Amino acid sequence: MAPMGDNVVVSNMELERLLSMKGGKGEASYANNSQAQAIHARSMLHLLRETLDRVELAEGREVPFVVVDLGCSCGSNTINVVDVIIKHVMKRYEALGWQPPEFSAFFSDLPSNDFNTLFQLLPPVANYGVSMEECLAADNHRSYFAAGVPGSFYRRLFPARSVDVFHSAFSLHWLSQVPESVVDKRSSAYNKGRVFIHGADESTANAYKKQFQTDLAGFLMARSVEMKREGSMFLVCLARTSVDPTDQGGAGLLFGTHFQDAWDDLVQEGLISQEKRDSFNIPVYAASLQDFKEVVEANGSFTIDKLEVFKGGSPLVVNQPDDASEVGRALANSCRTVSGVLVDAHIGDKLSEELFLRVERRATSHAKELLEQLQFFHIVASLSFRD
Repeated sequence: MAPMGDNVVVSNMELERLLSMKGGKGEASYANNSQAQAIHARSMLHLLRETLDRVELAEGREVPFVVVDLGCSCGSNTINVVDVIIKHVMKRYEALGWQPPEFSAFFSDLPSNDFNTLFQLLPPVANYGVSMEECLAADNHRSYFAAGVPGSFYRRLFPARSVDVFHSAFSLHWLSQVPESVVDKRSSAYNKGRVFIHGADESTANAYKKQFQTDLAGFLMARSVEMKREGSMFLVCLARTSVDPTDQGGAGLLFGTHFQDAWDDLVQEGLISQEKRDSFNIPVYAASLQDFKEVVEANGSFTIDKLEVFKGGSPLVVNQPDDASEVGRALANSCRTVSGVLVDAHIGDKLSEELFLRVERRATSHAKELLEQLQFFHIVASLSFRD
């Protein structure tokens, strides 16, 4: 990215160090604004369990069964899904009449992730000397050893052949960087006047698509080394239903309408320059099923057990849908939760506050439309490693 804030420069190389969901436990934190992700994840649990049923188990194994959540963020969602995974595998061992192994769970995200908040949410570890029945019934304890692993999942993070199950939800649509051509004034892909791909030129969209596919290829290459043979992977990321990549669907409505208009407000009010706005872009790409499938098939290390577009629903969770101000606040908090760190770095805390106030005002005036139209779709991929 281009210059950000006062005398602060954040380049694409530094995005990995900077990017994170908003930490802590405040109003705009991820911990308090990830209810929609929790609802969407619960609706896909049957698909996750199908994936887990394909993992090969071994009787009398002396090494731990290893589960990894990639892009864990800092809320309770990652803890809940790891709990589901491990309990399901335990039940499979029980059904076979085998003694289960010990379990390890690795929570991985970028170094800027708020791991402190995440670890504070972890339940205490259960006594590993208890019976299978007690482990399965220990809802207020965890039956696994936990650790955090900081780093980009577009590169290697774990030893070779060490992981049984990889899980990643709502993360792979985040690119490793904004494509360089998108912020280059000399390029035909320069995204002038916009802060997101939605509604952009075809050349801009192609640059985003290429970056997504390059990143996904790196992700799969790393996992193909780290995963144990006969292991499985369950992946969920934002999808679009349109063939046209400039139509980003729900992501476009989240980042390409009121959020975009709020940036334009700051320009029109003389609070930031057009150049300042144009040098900011959200590094998100909602892929089509074909975009995703091409990369998996080119990699060749994974069997596609399931690959489909799943209707996730609205990212807005409100108690009173008729209260326009609550809807507006929810939309602003959703935007701020996932992009606030980048916005703060680009224009500073004070202007960031002004930006999201304008997002809230605009969303409040379009509350009914948002509730009716803002829908997310997700690519759900179940992949088996058959090297």
